[in-house]
Amino acid sequence: MDNLVSTEWLAAELGKPGLLVFDCSTYLPGEPGNKHDVFRAAHIPGARLFDIDQIADPDTDLPHMVPTPARFAKLVGALGLSNASRVVFYDQHGLRSSARGWWMLRLFGHEQAAVLDGGMPKWQREGRPVETGDAPPAAPAEFIPDFQAERLRGIGDVKKLVRQGGGGALILDARARGRFTGAAPEPRKELPSGHMPGAANLPSSELLNADLTMKDPATLRALFEAEGVTQERPVVTSCGSGVTACALALGLVRAGFPEPAVYDGSWTEWASRPETPKATR
Repeated sequence: MDNLVSTEWLAAELGKPGLLVFDCSTYLPGEPGNKHDVFRAAHIPGARLFDIDQIADPDTDLPHMVPTPARFAKLVGALGLSNASRVVFYDQHGLRSSARGWWMLRLFGHEQAAVLDGGMPKWQREGRPVETGDAPPAAPAEFIPDFQAERLRGIGDVKKLVRQGGGGALILDARARGRFTGAAPEPRKELPSGHMPGAANLPSSELLNADLTMKDPATLRALFEAEGVTQERPVVTSCGSGVTACALALGLVRAGFPEPAVYDGSWTEWASRPETPKATR
């Protein structure tokens, strides 16, 4: 199963045993829209909502942080997901938050996961069928997690990288350039904009074509190389709250680079801590 699948592929596979489809949409603070209402209005037939705000650590104030393996297993099992499942994630924006679901499954050792290229906008533009209303309850399944620690980084890891300067992994930030430079505000109004010293910036939106599909591997590779990514140097991706950082992770894999780690707390955690250095340019 490829990491990125087309609408044509999904239309042909839809309804086959063992295939699960999840709407992994989310919205920025202050952004109009509600993932539950949008799901009820239209979703891919058979899909369920993969709510990253619920499949998360309940004991932190940071948004949608990775839960424990036991909590993750319990919640995805309740959605009918087993270790034998093939899983496709999509979102209502094209390809913005669906990669978060893909990355979370990989973090817990499930490789049979993919992102729908172009997401719901492309599916609907092509006139493909949709359903409305809430999804029926899933038949519970057993999911046994196999946590892959190398795919996750915490604030302590990133503090060390910043202290190392150019001697460690490259921190690659997926936020819009104005937020990275400090010229534009953060959607979380209590936070300053800016970036971690030494970080590079490639907005996740720049990985996409006009139709919201992901650019081809050669073009992606050139974009990453322009920001200092090499085959040899490890990469840690970051963003506002660990969502579009996963889109960069998907893009790096598609471009043929080694899979990066994701800084889960991202700028929301970093900017809220008084002891962390912040840079602008």
